Amino acid sequence: MTIDMQALGQQARAASRILRSQPTAAKNAALLAIADAIDAHQAAILAANAADVAAGQAAGLSPAMIDRLNLAGRLAGITADVRRVAELPDPVGVEFDARTLPNGLQVRKRRVPIGVLGVIYESRPNVTVDVAALALKTGNAVILRGGSETLRSNTALVDVIRDAIAGAGLPADAVQLIRDPDRRYVSELLRLSDYVDMIIPRGGNHLHQLCREQSTIPVITGGIGICHLYVDETADLAAALNVIHNAKVQRPTVCNALDTLLVQRSIAGQFVPAVVDRLARDGVTFRVDAETAALLAGQEGMTLAGPDDWDTEWLSLILGIRIVPDLEAAIAHIQAHSTGHSDGILTTDPAAMVRFLNEIDSAAVYVNASTRFTDGGQLGLGAEIAISTQKLHARGPMGLEELTTYKWIIVGENHIRV
Repeated sequence: MTIDMQALGQQARAASRILRSQPTAAKNAALLAIADAIDAHQAAILAANAADVAAGQAAGLSPAMIDRLNLAGRLAGITADVRRVAELPDPVGVEFDARTLPNGLQVRKRRVPIGVLGVIYESRPNVTVDVAALALKTGNAVILRGGSETLRSNTALVDVIRDAIAGAGLPADAVQLIRDPDRRYVSELLRLSDYVDMIIPRGGNHLHQLCREQSTIPVITGGIGICHLYVDETADLAAALNVIHNAKVQRPTVCNALDTLLVQRSIAGQFVPAVVDRLARDGVTFRVDAETAALLAGQEGMTLAGPDDWDTEWLSLILGIRIVPDLEAAIAHIQAHSTGHSDGILTTDPAAMVRFLNEIDSAAVYVNASTRFTDGGQLGLGAEIAISTQKLHARGPMGLEELTTYKWIIVGENHIRV
């Protein structure tokens, strides 16, 4: 089957023009219809997903990829998230920065939808629902391109979503799926600049690089997290141990999970063995520097870090540990190896907190908290479409407001410029 990408773009643009003027009540009704429809079609969706999981296992996908792919036990949470999006305030139409100029012109800004989004992602069929819900709430149409490993799941979900949208009286083409795994369609999507206003890739470095190199459309990159925590000598070590355990173990396959632990040398002899003992009970293995290796000589599950290990997003129960002399060395390591996602310090020293916050330029910078909070729901946005690690337009978790832009409203009384 050949996909006419120009037609998909035209249909999305037409749908976006209808959506942008829809009242909040109409959009919320469509969201609730989507949640109800997914609940009603659970069996078919889970059957399609089980086929994807089985095929992925047969193809040798990693446990992290299988975990991301699997919808079993997660559909109720997914539909609950859609209903929460319906409850969130609608940013579209909100006016701000209003003022009257000395010449009497009344000036303000009004939030409006971006238009058409192209979202390219891997492994997670829940993203299909999240993106559709956030796009619809903000009056944006979306063209989805999931990974080949989740095509059955995404097809089942999008069929249900489109029927629900149409049943609610809105255009079904507000949500479209590229239903062919051929990678040429990614390249074609990246060149639909006449119809698509923003590209959001959610995947690995290769996908991000491909989008940056080939896209004729603005690209929001992010979601790759090499996340760090630094523990200094003033930290509450018992509390720090709990934070580190949460950041690494609670869900190791996600981008805000901890990848590298940095420990100040003055407490390393006491603290590093405690960390290893606590995390090893949950199956964590370790990539360590030479100083840590000497400290933990004979410890099972420990490997000397290779040249690329400090630049690896583990997405599994692996933790890098490095002993550093002081805060300056910790900052230098993070600046050299972070992807700008989520990095934090565990300390009770106010001066160290201030310096860390000032010098670490990541999308989310933490003091005495787990990196696992870099999430739209956890940070009060209700949901997210992606986590941006760039600096233009949006940074960090992208919720509803980040899926809008604004236009200037200028009201005069027959003003002319002189």
